[in-house]
Amino acid sequence: MSDAASPPLTRRNLLTLIGASAGGTAMYQAMTSLGFAAESPYRGPIKLEGDPKGASVVILGAGLAGMTAAFELGRAGYKVRILEYNNRAGGRNWSLRGGDAYTELGGATQHCTFDDGLYLNPGPWRIPYHHYALLDYCRRFGVTLEPFIQLNHNAFLHSSKAFGGRPQRIREIKADFEGAIAELLAKATRQGALDDAVSKDDQAILIEALRAHGGLDKDFRYVASDESAEFRGYAKDPGGGLGAAPVNGEPIGMHDILTSRLWQGLQNFLSYDFQTTMFQPVGGMGRIGEAFARQLPNAIRYGAKVTGIRQDERGVTVAFEDLARDGTIEEARADWCVCALPLTILSQLPVEVSAPMKAAIDAVPYSSSVKFGLQFRRRFWEEDEHIFGGISYTDLPIRHISYPSAGYNSGGKGVLLGGYIWNGPNAYEFTAMSPAERIARALDDGAQIHPQYRSEFETGISVAWHRAPFTLGCAGEWTEETRRDHYDNLCQIDGRIVLAGEHASYIPAWQEGAILSALDAIARLHKRVVAA
Repeated sequence: MSDAASPPLTRRNLLTLIGASAGGTAMYQAMTSLGFAAESPYRGPIKLEGDPKGASVVILGAGLAGMTAAFELGRAGYKVRILEYNNRAGGRNWSLRGGDAYTELGGATQHCTFDDGLYLNPGPWRIPYHHYALLDYCRRFGVTLEPFIQLNHNAFLHSSKAFGGRPQRIREIKADFEGAIAELLAKATRQGALDDAVSKDDQAILIEALRAHGGLDKDFRYVASDESAEFRGYAKDPGGGLGAAPVNGEPIGMHDILTSRLWQGLQNFLSYDFQTTMFQPVGGMGRIGEAFARQLPNAIRYGAKVTGIRQDERGVTVAFEDLARDGTIEEARADWCVCALPLTILSQLPVEVSAPMKAAIDAVPYSSSVKFGLQFRRRFWEEDEHIFGGISYTDLPIRHISYPSAGYNSGGKGVLLGGYIWNGPNAYEFTAMSPAERIARALDDGAQIHPQYRSEFETGISVAWHRAPFTLGCAGEWTEETRRDHYDNLCQIDGRIVLAGEHASYIPAWQEGAILSALDAIARLHKRVVAA
């Protein structure tokens, strides 16, 4: 079929193609970029009006969803109790610091030996400005935030197959790619190719905008010039005294940028989820989970491994092992249950729910993710390469190197997020490795971008989420088909049980999704309790 006979690729058709090929997360990101997805609907603290008359709720999991439910239900007059597998609160909201130990499935135990003040966030590591619920709880609970640098124009884009394996500055690729496109569009406009699409008056404005935005010279060319240097920087920066005149940098050719595929890295700070301003808690993402836990004194039972959930018309009984007492089996009884366990865990437990909910629980696999924290004896990325915060992107298996967004120019040690692998063969390959093998591979890859890795490395730690015993994966991985068939069933109140967590949201893998799912679940639960 010829192009002329093909139906136009509308925004809706494009979304359908993305959803079919890449799944719900990719489609959601595409929806945000195309203007179809909305910001967080949170508009302030939930108000649970009406007397629950002493009703009790057992909450499974002290992640952000479970603790949000416990906090708000407790404020509304419920008797709440949380059963938590770990000896800490927060779930995937977690920071590894010096002195911590972590044992993954298979028995490998890692001891974190980072210096004081340094940490790795194995799970969430940044907060978008439009995640209003999470930001509100941080404000209410006294969690101090600081900017997270998502985009640093001086960080690197790297392809092992292009430019002799030499990393390129983001600002140069970005400026040269956009400048070359501006030159092509200006040429097409001046040749009348856009006469049918843009009015003459608008063409004049467009030409003016392309020259200014693209760094074009007076002849509408993107070449080494004062105009392009304003965007891409200089081969020799302006200085003082004799010989201080700058030398303009030579742009990278469009062919080289296109074939290198480095332009793909530019989307990582353009999509709605990653636009500035982004935030992080001072001292690590785990400060949020710790702050939630302080609001729930004596409500969390740590070291409690849930082994089964039963319900009848009067309440819910949860069986659990007391891990501090050699697995002694105990039971917790309550009128209602908010279950915030990951579906990977819940699907393996005997749980008395309806067939539609059980099918929904079983239908959602979890994404695979691996992260590495690498401590170096000096902050060479700042001292040698002048990279202060931000992220470098590579086609190597580690995919990302994220530079700390605090402690700038301090001259001390630092921890890099030395890799963030999300799904795909590399994630499974690294998950299968021992912790020591993962660190060794992360150093091999990182040294291709920063040769200082070998001489400056001190210690490291890694988390492969499919080996995390309390989640068995990173986050719920919906497709459009599974959402259509199972999402509503997953979110229903099933007898006396309701589920919560990022998996019960349209913001998977984000803390905002976990909180919003909990608020929605308890609002519906409270309405049922008061009505009864």
